[in-house]
Amino acid sequence: QVQLVESGGGLVQAGGSLRLSCAASGGTFSSLAMGWFRQAPGKEREFVAAIRGSVGSSYYANSVKGRFTISRDNDRNTVYLQMNSLKPDDTAVYYCAANPREYGVGPDNRYWGQGTQVTVSS
Repeated sequence: QVQLVESGGGLVQAGGSLRLSCAASGGTFSSLAMGWFRQAPGKEREFVAAIRGSVGSSYYANSVKGRFTISRDNDRNTVYLQMNSLKPDDTAVYYCAANPREYGVGPDNRYWGQGTQVTVSS
């Protein structure tokens, strides 16, 4: 059973940066596709970014492309989300997700973290 623990959320002013981390345990990290999702108040959870196994191909939602970067460290069993040029619209609870690499990351992932709050003030 894979467990995911996010960290790094907080309050930041518009234009600022944050880096989220997600530490995985209980599985073979390199065999997992990893992703980040977010859910703002009153909205559905949405895809943010994903990265596949050891090769590391990455994908982004159009709303964050060019501002956010997903990366992974397979030695540390950790995936990161570097968020730059943050906007108030980026305010949400950010969730880490994992799925077997062959399935990729989607809306119904096998493993989810508990979420970390990101608040961007204007």
